[in-house]
Amino acid sequence: MSIPVIDFSSYSLSKEDVSEEEMLSLSQQLKTAFTEVGFVFLENTGIAQEEVDRVLDSSHKFFLQPDERKQPFNSKNCVINPNHGWLSVAGEKLNPSKPGDIKESFNVCSLHPDIKWPSDGALTDFKELHTSFFHRCKELSLRVVTVMAHSLGLDPEVFLSAHRFVGTDKNSSLLRTLYYPPVKIEEVKEGQLRCGEHTDFGSITMVFQKEEGLQVLGLSGDYIDVPLIPGAVLINIADLMQCWTNDKFVSVIHRSLLPRAGDSKTRRSAAFFLYPDNEIQITCLDGSEKYPEVNAGEYIKACFKAVAVEN
Repeated sequence: MSIPVIDFSSYSLSKEDVSEEEMLSLSQQLKTAFTEVGFVFLENTGIAQEEVDRVLDSSHKFFLQPDERKQPFNSKNCVINPNHGWLSVAGEKLNPSKPGDIKESFNVCSLHPDIKWPSDGALTDFKELHTSFFHRCKELSLRVVTVMAHSLGLDPEVFLSAHRFVGTDKNSSLLRTLYYPPVKIEEVKEGQLRCGEHTDFGSITMVFQKEEGLQVLGLSGDYIDVPLIPGAVLINIADLMQCWTNDKFVSVIHRSLLPRAGDSKTRRSAAFFLYPDNEIQITCLDGSEKYPEVNAGEYIKACFKAVAVEN
């Protein structure tokens, strides 16, 4: 199994519209990818690798600071939104049965004017870069779900109307930048990974990689290494979308392995997690009732609670 690569230039962020013929082609390709693999690479989306690099470089400067400098931005201290801010190494375990993940991250989950942002020294452009990239990812993700709706023969408003409040406190979608630090193999706990086996929670996830290290579970039951394609966006289906479409689109398990013994290289990436608005009730669109109705906001909240490490 390999992850399909699709040219998205006909509906990139630089285009105001897409022709019916181009939409049909994109729809057919996305449907095949999301029903057979669950992951896809999109090239020529309008988000250039240079734009991604600027965000990752800015977050990297933040992560390399001593923990005491990062502590004021800890998500546990964010009264406005408990999912916004810094998560320390092993502060989360995406596979709850294993030790905390060897990664740290910064979540942009709220754009509330009272949110405190890193701004000292080399981080003066941190807020601007991250909020701008959040909006760019939001726009691209909505174009992707528009194509997904077409691929199922649905009015795009079915998905677009459920994501109207992305970027507000009525929606939990977030941009996450990640840093996987060097690993001392002798200090790793049994079963511990950089990122444990998991599926994502919401509608879709868009991943921007700087280095390799991600693995996807194929239909054969074996993990495959995700290649690094500069400038391409890796997109996958998440759990609520699988329920919403009654398994037409599949949410696939993935993970990030430890480096090999003696390999001290780090890994950086960014991910945009698109979630339905908090008030949306998710039911099978075909009326099958295979999955019970669930409130998107409550579901996402429970998922975050399940993977959080108390310390």
